[in-house]
Order: sequence, then C-alpha cells, then structure tokens
Amino acid sequence: MGLFSNPEVIILKESNDAREYLTQLEELSKRASGEALKLIEKEILITKAGIAGEDNILFELKNSGMDLVVLHDLYLETSDGNSAQIDFLIITNKLCYVVECKNLFGNIEINSKGDFIRTIQYGNRKYKEGIYSPITQNERHLQVMKDKSWESIGKIRRIISIAYFYDYYKSLVVLANPKTAVNDRFAKKEVRSKVIKADQIIQSIKTMNRASKKPKYSLKEMKMIGERWIERSCKNPVNRIAKFEELIEKDELKTPQNETSENERVCPRCGNPLVLREAKRGEHIGEKFWGCSNFPHCRYMEKAQ
Repeated sequence: MGLFSNPEVIILKESNDAREYLTQLEELSKRASGEALKLIEKEILITKAGIAGEDNILFELKNSGMDLVVLHDLYLETSDGNSAQIDFLIITNKLCYVVECKNLFGNIEINSKGDFIRTIQYGNRKYKEGIYSPITQNERHLQVMKDKSWESIGKIRRIISIAYFYDYYKSLVVLANPKTAVNDRFAKKEVRSKVIKADQIIQSIKTMNRASKKPKYSLKEMKMIGERWIERSCKNPVNRIAKFEELIEKDELKTPQNETSENERVCPRCGNPLVLREAKRGEHIGEKFWGCSNFPHCRYMEKAQ
C-alpha cells in the first residue's frame, strides 16, 4: 500500500445464516404452543443477542482505520470429522485473529485458574454459575484450522507450518454485550490479553501487531489468505431448526384437531385445549367463559353458552 493510501476493510465473506435462522424461528413460533413455544421464544432472544453482538464487532472493524480482510461465520471440517464454527477471521497485514464472539448476559469473573464465572441478578438476588471457557473453545477452533491447513500441503511444508502456525494465528474472545462487566484482576496475563470488550478489539489488534516482528503482508496477500480459507470451508451440515420442528410435531400429535370429543374444545388460534373458567372481577364477574389453557402465551377466550 502506498504511503497516503486510504485504509481498506474488505468483508470477504459475510454471513446471513443467523438472520435466516431467526426468520425460521419466528415463523415456527406461529405454529408452536406450550413448552415448544417457550423454548423457541428463548432461542429467538439468544439469536437476536448473538446478531447484535456480531454487528457490534463488525461496526468496530469497519471503522478501524486499518487494512483488514474479514471472514464472518466460517465453518471448517477436517477429514477426521472435527469441526469449527468461527465467528470472525480477521486478517491484518501482520497477524490473523480468530475471534469468538460472546454476547453474554450478566457480569463475568475470571479467576486465577482460568475459570469463567457468570453473575446474573434477578430482582434483589444474585446467582453465580460456571460457564464453559470461551478461551478453550477458541483454542479448539485454532486446532481445527491448523489441521485443515495441513490437509492441503505436503509433508515438508506441514512440518514447517507446525512451528509457525501459532506465530501468525492468534485467539481473541470478544464480549460484545456493552453492559457486561469483566473482573479479571486475578486471571493470568495470557488470559487477560485474550478476553476483551468489543470496543477494545481494534486497540488490541494494533498492540499485538506492533509487538510482532513478522514481515508485513500486502493487501493482495491478505486477500489471498482469506480466499484460501474460503476454499477450505464448507456449509455447516447441522440443521439447527430441526429439533424445534420435531417438538411442534410431537405437540400436534398429542392434540389432533379431528379427535376431540363433544366435551372437549380446542383453541382455534394455537390448538391447545380450552378450559371453562369463571370471571372473578370486572363487569362480567360470575360469568362463565372458555379460555385457552396456554394462557398467557395465548389469550384467546370466548363466551360460554
């Protein structure tokens, strides 16, 4: 790049998978009821949070003032069946960063053993729980990347790449929820350097790049690296929506519309049984009415004859 050239951020691979998944969940929720509906609504909230978190990271990258090549949502699978779903691969002119995005609710503590402990507050009470280490998760992603890169090169180059892979590929865990506070004062230095907030990602990348003594890549070389990873990637074969479809089908089999007796009434909105109730207050106090058993998720009611 020339001395006065403008920095360029190239999104070499974008992802619509999460948004497509969200659309599928929202459509499915219209058919769901009972426990299946609760699970789908929870999954919708998690998916929306994940999308918001990744959007926060993309905003920081696009406004980085650096030459970057970005691959969003990269799925890799090795010949022996190991796989990795990588949120972001960020290629800079010195190092490549494998980013695990976490949009966690609550505050995070990292202790001296490297354990991640989340504190969530409900009302006046606080609850603590251990969560799976995103650092360990991302280290496994790096291992899959290394194994995948070996599959396409000869033995001599493979031996050389063993020594250098981790010199060029670095792990970052980005906590994308701006409300999440991180307490890492007892964590080891190498752990603290890998866990950052979204608004710290560019400064962390610049600091690590400055510390690296590796030669610089040109933007053309950066694009070539990204294109090689796209060639190695494939579509994730896991059908995430299937388990929710199965739950709905099971519910539909339990309450078939055409097998109700004369004394059974079915909600025309969601298919759950109607229950005969009596108004306890208001202008219709004492009157009988049919109300959906899936209340409050479904508020259908009709006057009893």
